[in-house]
Amino acid sequence: MGIQRMDNVAIVVKDLDAAVDFFTELGMELEGRTPIEGLFADQTVGIAGLRSEIAMMRTPDGHGRVELTTYHSPDVITPDPLAPAPNTVGVHRIMFAVDDIDDTVARLRTHGAELLGEVGNYENVYRLCYLRGPEGIIVALAEQIG
Repeated sequence: MGIQRMDNVAIVVKDLDAAVDFFTELGMELEGRTPIEGLFADQTVGIAGLRSEIAMMRTPDGHGRVELTTYHSPDVITPDPLAPAPNTVGVHRIMFAVDDIDDTVARLRTHGAELLGEVGNYENVYRLCYLRGPEGIIVALAEQIG
């Protein structure tokens, strides 16, 4: 038997409120926030004494979710460098389809987002860009134009 679906992508952040604000500005909806701790969490994650809080963000179509997690115990570990290059091994980026890429970039800049390059045109079918959001997260945006 195969998988049924991809449920969510989890991102660990220091500032949960700022990350929620960023993804809300992007157009996601806050599904809920809750503390996570106890024996089940310790066993599942493999960290004894785990205390965290998650915020589940949902795409407007209801099919995609991003789980934002902050840890109160143990402390969040900050990678060095905080904002690795796009060609660093590991999870590369999260891509979202948007209606208006220029408007979306402008709105996200008010939350500290910075373009990694510029908005490019792929064969007059898509306008695409990469930007760095909170905690160094790389978000890609795609606007269909053709």
